[in-house]
Amino acid sequence: MAKERKSAISPKRHEDYPEWYQQVVKNADLAESSPVRGCMVIKPWGYALWENIRTELDIMFKATGHVNAYFPLFIPLSYLQKEADHVDGFAKECAVVTHHRLEADADGKLVPAGELEEPLVVRPTSETIIGETYSKWVQSYRDLPILINQWANVVRWEMRPRIFLRTTEFLWQEGHTVHETKDEAWDETVKMLEVYKTFAEEYMAMPVITGEKTTEERFPGAENTLCIEAMMQDRKALQAGTSHFLGQNFAKSADIAFQNREGQRVHAWTTSWGVSTRLIGGMIMTHGDDDGFIVPPRLAPKHIVILPIIRDDKDAETVLSYCEKLKIELEDVNFNRVPVRVELDNRDLNAGEKGWSWVKKGAPIRLEIGMRDIESDSVFMGRRDQQGKSGMPRAQFVADVAGILGEIQDNLFKKALAYREEHTKNIDDLSKFADFFTPENPEKPETHGGFALSHWCTNPNCENKINADLSVTIRCIPSSSDNEEQGKCIVCGEKSPQRVIFAKAY
Repeated sequence: MAKERKSAISPKRHEDYPEWYQQVVKNADLAESSPVRGCMVIKPWGYALWENIRTELDIMFKATGHVNAYFPLFIPLSYLQKEADHVDGFAKECAVVTHHRLEADADGKLVPAGELEEPLVVRPTSETIIGETYSKWVQSYRDLPILINQWANVVRWEMRPRIFLRTTEFLWQEGHTVHETKDEAWDETVKMLEVYKTFAEEYMAMPVITGEKTTEERFPGAENTLCIEAMMQDRKALQAGTSHFLGQNFAKSADIAFQNREGQRVHAWTTSWGVSTRLIGGMIMTHGDDDGFIVPPRLAPKHIVILPIIRDDKDAETVLSYCEKLKIELEDVNFNRVPVRVELDNRDLNAGEKGWSWVKKGAPIRLEIGMRDIESDSVFMGRRDQQGKSGMPRAQFVADVAGILGEIQDNLFKKALAYREEHTKNIDDLSKFADFFTPENPEKPETHGGFALSHWCTNPNCENKINADLSVTIRCIPSSSDNEEQGKCIVCGEKSPQRVIFAKAY
């Protein structure tokens, strides 16, 4: 029997997926837990990844007519109370400020002094306070549409934190728009979901399914919630982005009203949409392997890492000079509209240690350059999407590098899509459905499950029963017409208009 290859990450994915994930975050130097429970410190490699996500999404938002603004971190409690469904949905997750100013007590300890007249909620999401602001800005149909996004942080008191996936504080963007008509608001909701889908698939190399959330899974206070859902390598679903059609609910509670074209005073139609640093967790779980992270080139903080191989001190100047010139030459090449990002790693560490550190970080391409390579004017290349390394003439590599990066990007998407398709099943029998979501080995739940395309009658009771019995939820009602077929509900056997996606989820 062939000896199993030793990996850089322990445990391996099939041995303990949750712990594998934590070890990838640690070994890729992406983030770490902070002294504040549930919060994280995002380290430079992880934050550079978020910056690239933010940059590319910002370009896409502005191309669709949106502009950026910023709104307060603190929300008066009374604002939340105006929207009953909304406050019920977020009440358990809210952090509340009740005092201002610290004073020393008799023992010299700092204690809160002045109590606030009204408690302030630390922003869990901004619909209510932005709605109050928009009510002042909107007076006439001529003031519409308002198309605004903000890049910010939010706080949701998380009981079971996991870095990037669920933390008490996280970074995100939230778009908030106001429209004259229902159709315009709905079109905006659909348009922004498509932006997220395009970004997930073309930049993150993460295939997603678009669809609508059920009433039970809908954003608190929204009329409709659209989402993108992705499959991770443990076959669980990850909700990677949402776009909410808020109807007139928030407009009525905040009194966002205007004089329409007929001279009548009417309430506006609003939307909100957002993604967060959860996307980084999604990329780890979509592309990571037993050697660590694999970063899609379009978002990579560094596309290429050059590793000088110096076996004799007298060769150091020659090797470093060659590497510097190569770095400059590569940075003159464009990939995805930007110059190729190159890191020359000349740290005083042995070559093996340096190489493995970049494997674990997931850098798309590693180049090892020693005297032998200089003499043949070539590079020794390792690609993160493939095992092994190979030599290539320097000039050929420089000419082909943008294409190689594009190939890596495409390979990651194709591999993830094939994995999802392999583990997506049409299931029409309840016992087979239960078997699909019940691991044969309870200690290794990632060996079972996936996406079940099954019929549902639209009754929330059937949805809740599946959740209670199997911890499985309806991830979305797919927007694809491929699933629009008559059938019988997997739970009760009543008529069903189409198949929906059931899965266990993060």
